[in-house]
Amino acid sequence: MNYEITAPFFEIGPKAYLYGEKALQLAKEADRISHQYGVPIIFTPQTVDIQRIAAETEHIHVFAQHMDSLEIGRGVGSVLAEAIKEAGAIGILLNHAEKRLTLAEMNKAIQRADSVGLATLVCADTTEEAMAIAQLEPNIILAEPPELIGVGHQGMQNRSYLVELNKGIHVINPRIRVLHGAGISSGKDVYDLVTLGAEATGSTSGIIKADDPFAMLEEMIKAMREAWDKAHS
Repeated sequence: MNYEITAPFFEIGPKAYLYGEKALQLAKEADRISHQYGVPIIFTPQTVDIQRIAAETEHIHVFAQHMDSLEIGRGVGSVLAEAIKEAGAIGILLNHAEKRLTLAEMNKAIQRADSVGLATLVCADTTEEAMAIAQLEPNIILAEPPELIGVGHQGMQNRSYLVELNKGIHVINPRIRVLHGAGISSGKDVYDLVTLGAEATGSTSGIIKADDPFAMLEEMIKAMREAWDKAHS
C-alpha cells in the first residue's frame, strides 16, 4: 500500500493495559498533542475500540494490534482485514513479540492488508529478521529487541546498531520507514534516540505506567520535535 507518514513520528501501543473510555481519552490527548507539535502518532488500540477512537479523533493514525490473513468466510476468532478497514483503522501491527508470525504468514498478512488498503507496521527482533521482513515490503519496520520491552530503559550499547540497521533496510527498499522502539521511558530517551538518527520511536509502559500518562506523552512528543528540528536545521 502507498502509505505516507512524515518523520519524525511516534507509536503508542496500549496493548491490553487500556480499553474503552480510558483508551479513548489517551487517544484524544494523543490527537491534540500530535496536532500541536506536528508529529504524526500511530495509536494501536484494542480491536473493539478502533471504531470509536477513529470516529472521535482527527490526527492520529489508528492501527489494529493484529490482523489475520484469512479471506472473508470461515475463521471464528480471527481478525479480518475488511472489518479492520471498515471500523476506521488505516493500518495494522504485525509480528509483535506477544503475537508472533512466521515469515510466510507475515507475507500473506501484508498482501491482504495491501489488497484492502491498510498500511503495515511489522516488528523485528534482530537485524537479520528486519532484513528478511524488508523483502516483504511493509510500510514500516519496528525494530524492537524483546529483552527491552517493558524494561523502562535503553542503554547506549543497545542503540549502536541503529544507523547500520536503517541503512541495511533502505538498501533493500528505501521507501520503508524504520521505527526504533522498546525501553523508551522518558523524553530524554526519545531525544537521545532521535539524535542518534532514528526517525521514529514509541512507548507503551513508559506512558501508561507513568504517574501522569498525558504529561509523559507530551514530554516525549515535545522532545521528539525538538531533537528532530535541531538535527535537521
